[in-house]
Amino acid sequence: MSYIIESATESQLETMPKRCELLNEVETKGVRLTSQRRALIETIQQADAHLDAATLLSRARLRDPKIDRATVYRTLELLKRLGLIDELDLMHLNGEKHYYEVKTQKDHLHLACFRCGEIEEFDSPTFQKLKREIGAKNDFEIQVMRLEVGGLCRRCAAQQKVS
Repeated sequence: MSYIIESATESQLETMPKRCELLNEVETKGVRLTSQRRALIETIQQADAHLDAATLLSRARLRDPKIDRATVYRTLELLKRLGLIDELDLMHLNGEKHYYEVKTQKDHLHLACFRCGEIEEFDSPTFQKLKREIGAKNDFEIQVMRLEVGGLCRRCAAQQKVS
């Protein structure tokens, strides 16, 4: 997972999306942590990219080979219900794939590359200002704002120019 920062100052870098600590949050909510659930949650927390369920399963099996697909989906549903992860429906990438990420304290955009499937996160003061403006002009209390941008990442665009 990478971040693109529009003219970011050091203080703005500190406000980039921060991810909650899943294990602490789950324990705080009184949820029983089985070894398989713990392996899945740790895998999500430590992910360096947005994960789909199949990738989560394969990575979590490195920690606990007994984890099955049903446990993955039950755990994802639990974490969504608790408001600890976001599910991204990036249908323009590889069909109807759903990706998961630890919930952040701040909304951000996703830039999805049509060619390689890389997903980058983007945040800027301009985006946060737009969010406030939309809410104010429509007398609307925005609780979540999701925006996806599709195109070619830097590497794929450079490869296309060479071709």
